[in-house]
Amino acid sequence: MQVPDAVYHLMRHTELKSCDLSGNVITKIPPKFAVKFSLISELNLSNNQMARLPDELCTLACLQRLDISHNSFVSLPPIAAQCPSLHTVLAHHNQIIEVDVDRLARSRALEYVDLSDNPIPPRIHEQLKQLSRPSVSVSEREPEEWEDLIG
Repeated sequence: MQVPDAVYHLMRHTELKSCDLSGNVITKIPPKFAVKFSLISELNLSNNQMARLPDELCTLACLQRLDISHNSFVSLPPIAAQCPSLHTVLAHHNQIIEVDVDRLARSRALEYVDLSDNPIPPRIHEQLKQLSRPSVSVSEREPEEWEDLIG
């Protein structure tokens, strides 16, 4: 359910570049993860039970690829637009309804964000489709039943 403290001790002299914690029941990543593994460039947290990431992950200067797909996120974490080297974010198959589109557009490094299979609201969905950079993948919206009533 979490990264054991022993991992930090055992790997204290290891320069971790890639980390795959997918397919567990992890609910949170501790803030010290970013401090202990500051050189990480690929982080796979897919297929877990996470709903948020610690703000400290924004300090990962080398992080280029983040996979948080198949989790329980309701908003795209700020790290998506704040990490200086992060160019790919996979966040498909979550419960994301909140995305800071302006922040995504201002990101210098971000190239691709996969938000497919999320219940993104119509207004945000349209804003994401208008972005020229980064490239954002979203699923085609299925109109809600109630939307027919107001049309």
